[in-house]
Amino acid sequence: MNIIVLVKQVPNTTNIKLDPKTGNLIREGLESIMNPDDLHALEAAVKIKDKTGGKVMAVSMGPPQAVDVLTQAMGMGADKAFLLSDRAFSGADTWATSYTLSKGIEKIKDYDLIICGHQAIDGDTAQIGPQVADWLDIAQATYVNDIESVDENEIVVKRRLEHGFERLACKMPVLLTVISELNEPRYPHMEQLISACEQKAPIKVWNAADIGVKTIEVGLEGSNTHVIKTFTPNFKRQNELLEGSNKEVVSDLIDRLKKSDTTIAYRL
Repeated sequence: MNIIVLVKQVPNTTNIKLDPKTGNLIREGLESIMNPDDLHALEAAVKIKDKTGGKVMAVSMGPPQAVDVLTQAMGMGADKAFLLSDRAFSGADTWATSYTLSKGIEKIKDYDLIICGHQAIDGDTAQIGPQVADWLDIAQATYVNDIESVDENEIVVKRRLEHGFERLACKMPVLLTVISELNEPRYPHMEQLISACEQKAPIKVWNAADIGVKTIEVGLEGSNTHVIKTFTPNFKRQNELLEGSNKEVVSDLIDRLKKSDTTIAYRL
């Protein structure tokens, strides 16, 4: 079975800071890591490969330094890695990103299963997986927290719901988005990691021309949404103590609520 895992290099959000003047993310000196949910996707893929055979292929879209997360993926058991990297891809929203990833996957061609993390910690949209499945016109299952069985034709999974779970049987090919409950990711194997770092293992880099896309279809030009500004909300609370009997205070509070859209908290 051939499995594609989508991985993303993200900033370590425990250290994120915003420029107070521009509202932009300060990236200088910021540590980059593999998106946590993608670690669980990779672990799931390697476990399936160990049982059924085949190969695991890690795919990422990003700048040249994103090769680091692909190297990590190969250290964890991926057999091949592909980096979609081009200046034309920069500034992409989820629509353009998922389109680019889908074109990379179409170039790979030979796959039965695609697994990715439920969401990325730098965006939290949870849109990339479902959108890739839609571009490829294949089935999808989201919020997967258990893989019960898998063979060359079908995979049976459980997906987390708000008050329980849903069991799905999906015909191949299918895309899964997984959550952290699924497994405990392994550490990279030292020998595999060294091999990947020495570039003995195949890590291919594809640009826009390689995957057959036009620059107007990807990146900022191909995006349907644009972020104008990113900022941290400035919450200012004003407290006022209402005096009098309970009846008087409640009456006063009701009058204030009728006259204002502001939420007023009151404790008897």
